[in-house]
Amino acid sequence: MLRADEIPDDLWAVIEPVLPALAGRRGRPWNDHRLTLEGIAWRFRTGSPWRDLPEYFGPWQSIWERHRRWSDDGTYIRMFAAVRAAAPEREEQLERLLSIDSTIVRAHQHSAGALTDAHTGGSVE
Repeated sequence: MLRADEIPDDLWAVIEPVLPALAGRRGRPWNDHRLTLEGIAWRFRTGSPWRDLPEYFGPWQSIWERHRRWSDDGTYIRMFAAVRAAAPEREEQLERLLSIDSTIVRAHQHSAGALTDAHTGGSVE
């Protein structure tokens, strides 16, 4: 069973104005932003590879490319800022939505068992 329509209308009303314009860009027209965002959310919610994205959302390559562009151009930052501005009373709940991918976070050498009194190259630790 495919769970789509995860983004409620009131949330979409806050997010939509900060998304890049669908018109006015050269090349092939973009797929619908809302459906694309639903596909991105589906992929991260299920933990599936991009290639396993259901056809309902469109070609997985298009969804992946939009996710990459939105990551690079600051669209996700603008989306989150718009949601924060629209619901300042829910600041704590919104902060809990942020996560850090542990595959890109480097642990300090002492957490891996290095000697704590050995010089590790930094001036201040």
